[in-house]
Amino acid sequence: MTAVSDTPAPHTDPLLVAALASDLDAADLRSAPLRRLWGEEADDALARGMREPILRAIAGDGGVLATLGRLLVLGMPQPRVAVATALPQLGVDGLVALALAKADADTVTPTVLLRPQSFVDADGVGEWWIASDLDEVALDGPLPLDHVLGVGGASRTLAETIVPIQVDRALDLGTGCGIQALLVARRAGTVIATDISERALAFAELNARLNGVANIEFRHGSMFEPVAGEAFDLIVSNPPFVITPRMDGVPAYEYRDGGLEGDALVEQFVRSAPAYLTQHGIAQLLGNWESRAGITGLARLDAWVPSDIDLWVIEREELSPLGYAELWIRDGGTTPRDPAFTPLLTAWLDDFAARGVTSVGFGYVLMRRGSTPPLRRTERIAQPVSNVGAALGTGLAAHDALADGLPATLVTAPDVTEARHLLPGNDDPSVIELRQGGGFARTVNVDPALAGFVGACDGELTVVQIVSALADLFEVPLPDLWAEIEPRIRSLVLDGILVPGE
Repeated sequence: MTAVSDTPAPHTDPLLVAALASDLDAADLRSAPLRRLWGEEADDALARGMREPILRAIAGDGGVLATLGRLLVLGMPQPRVAVATALPQLGVDGLVALALAKADADTVTPTVLLRPQSFVDADGVGEWWIASDLDEVALDGPLPLDHVLGVGGASRTLAETIVPIQVDRALDLGTGCGIQALLVARRAGTVIATDISERALAFAELNARLNGVANIEFRHGSMFEPVAGEAFDLIVSNPPFVITPRMDGVPAYEYRDGGLEGDALVEQFVRSAPAYLTQHGIAQLLGNWESRAGITGLARLDAWVPSDIDLWVIEREELSPLGYAELWIRDGGTTPRDPAFTPLLTAWLDDFAARGVTSVGFGYVLMRRGSTPPLRRTERIAQPVSNVGAALGTGLAAHDALADGLPATLVTAPDVTEARHLLPGNDDPSVIELRQGGGFARTVNVDPALAGFVGACDGELTVVQIVSALADLFEVPLPDLWAEIEPRIRSLVLDGILVPGE
């Protein structure tokens, strides 16, 4: 295994970066043209680590887009003459000066990947060029320990969870290639992007300059050290949260392994972050947390956050120690066929056993300062979700609105449907479900009274009028029905199934 990268971090000379951006723009090195060039199936195969379908699709194509596709998207050497034609303003010497490639008289060999990355957020659709280190396919071997990852699954997941709010100051802690900082910069006056890896910061700064984003400041350091004494309206982090044994012979990758025992890095973040938030400021991160004998991971996480801080945790999956170890050993490029697999698996399982770990959870954590009473919600959601950031924002707004009591009128959200399940020959439903089409796609079991309440929420009748009518219909005292139904109405408002009327 390579200890560290044997290539320098990229440089960020403004004139050379501007020339590169101009050439990439002229070549139309973007997602849609590339998919048209080599086909959707080949493009999808690349995401699974296979580049041969692309090479077959563009075999013999010496055009500018094909040349740059092979050089920068696939990370393959190309003829010097072809690269010079494809990058007329930057030239081969400029590409080398930026430390993005090496060259001899005949061949240009890339030292980074540079891929278009499309995105969709509350402000619209766009695309950036994102530079990162060569991946396992391009290297034809395992990753160096200081590898700077491009836009992976975790990056996309975190981007989808960020509450879409406008802020003055934001912090991207552990920026990596800078993708979160770029996204947040669209809704922030200033973004501070930090990382313990100087190599990662170099990539992040290159990506900001390459895409013309000027409101990001880059700082080197661990955790919150680079921003001591400062406060932010929004903090986002995709930290190196993977739980890796701290043992000799177990590789630790900077992009995924935090260097602390167990889930201590996530604990350190959630304990520290509230002190760096402005009033009503929000902190969001992805993380892993351990369940240990006698206490769940969600309960441990809840105990780390001060009681006066909003905490909303959504656990998306839970793995056994064996399943978790196998996942991340394979992620490092080692398979059960390799001699190193069993020693690594033993190290992982011994490490978990030493702390009494029974499972490892993964999910999203949101914290917010300043609401009264504070929101405290930890839950498991396994079903597919969509527009998570917007759903979180809706939930926070609903919590704030409920602090003053139920709204006078409520409306059933437009994505909510009702399903009734009846036994054969029985006209009365045995189960009534409210189903949410978007957001967290919740399914909530309700009784006939609550179903009737939701069905009557069209914004015309007040909450009190609807409950009064239901009390008459079911022939129960109004105070008794109100005491029973009011907490469940509040829960439906918090879930976004009911929304305040106008």
